[in-house]
Order: sequence, then structure tokens, then C-alpha cells
Amino acid sequence: MADTATDRLAAVLADIRSAEAEQGRAAGAVTLIAVSKTFEADDIRPVLQAGQRVFGENRVQEAMGKWPGLRQEFSGIELHLIGPLQSNKAREAVATFDVIHTIDREKIARALKVEMLAQGRDLPCFIQVNTGEEPQKAGIAPKEADAFIRLCREDIGLTVIGLMCIPPVEEAPGPHFALLQKIATRNGLAQLSMGMSADYGIAVSFGATHVRVGSAIFGGRG
Repeated sequence: MADTATDRLAAVLADIRSAEAEQGRAAGAVTLIAVSKTFEADDIRPVLQAGQRVFGENRVQEAMGKWPGLRQEFSGIELHLIGPLQSNKAREAVATFDVIHTIDREKIARALKVEMLAQGRDLPCFIQVNTGEEPQKAGIAPKEADAFIRLCREDIGLTVIGLMCIPPVEEAPGPHFALLQKIATRNGLAQLSMGMSADYGIAVSFGATHVRVGSAIFGGRG
């Protein structure tokens, strides 16, 4: 049984490579985003030392507190915002992150574009789709996704590279992953951010290009 974060990281990566092979996908087709939210720099450092460079955080303020120092210690870090974003945090988000996964409102899309222009940063973006149409969850409704993707790309001018979803916890994830893949395909988007600790293997089988894995690497959050 893997009992350290680096052991668990190696096990997750092996699972992903195995799932890629089973699906006939190229080794390395799937990017592992190690979700380090709520963990301190000392918890993250061993995973960085093991070679992991792509990380996900939910909160802008939390990321601002711990990643500048880690970036000074380790080169090549790529930081993904995978939690909801308020428009008043757009400036900090653009300065802190390298990829945004959670665009789901016009106001946020426009605020991010303003900041990217101001800071000279063109960040790749994912649009979050609420595949389960859960009222408490962020994300654009599936039926509104095509129009919103078009707005973000053509009107606002964001670099939209893919779609993201978080299936309802009480439902089988497969149909949600399939729906996200369908929406992405018809909009010519190649990237799919889907799958977490409990279902990343399934997500790979539905074409995930990015899986967001936290507890399976870092352990439970106290």
C-alpha cells in the first residue's frame, strides 16, 4: 500500500499510463493535474521533488500564498485554477495561474480578457459545463454551451482550448464524460478536463486530456 505522497503519485501515474495503453492512446496523452488545494508548501514539496510540475488550486488567495515561493525553488511549474472564480479576483488569477478551467459566465470571461491584455498574458482557458445541471454547482448549462463557447472565442477573444466538468457525486460519471466529449467534438475543442481521484481511469477512457487528482496523491484533507 502506497503510504507517502510520492508513492501515491507514482501509482496514479502508472494507472494513467495503463489506461492510456488500454484505450490505444499515446503514452503521455493525459496530463495529471495534482490538486494541492488546502495543502501547505511542505506537503507539496516532495511531489515537486519527484518530478510533478502541473498542479491545481481552487482558490486564488490560497495559491498566491504558497506558490510564489515554490516557483522560486522549482522551475517549470504550471498552475491551473480549477475552482470557481469571482470577477474581482481576475487580476490576481491572471497573475498567478497559467491555465483557467472554470469559465462559465460572460462577466468572468470579459474580466479575464481585460486582465490578460493588461498583463500581456494569453492564458489557455477551459469552459466549465454543468453536465448534471445541478443548481448549486458552477458551470454553463449543456444546452447553452455552444453559444457560450462561440461568445468566448469570437466576441471576447479568449483562447478556449477545451471543456471541464464535475459530474454529480451520486451519479455514474461515464454519461457526463460522454456528454462533455460530444459538446467538445462539435465545437472543435481537443482538450477535456475531467476525472478526479475516484474516476480518473474512467475519464481517460472517455478521452480526458487532463485529470484532476488530489486525495489519491496527497491523502485526505483533515
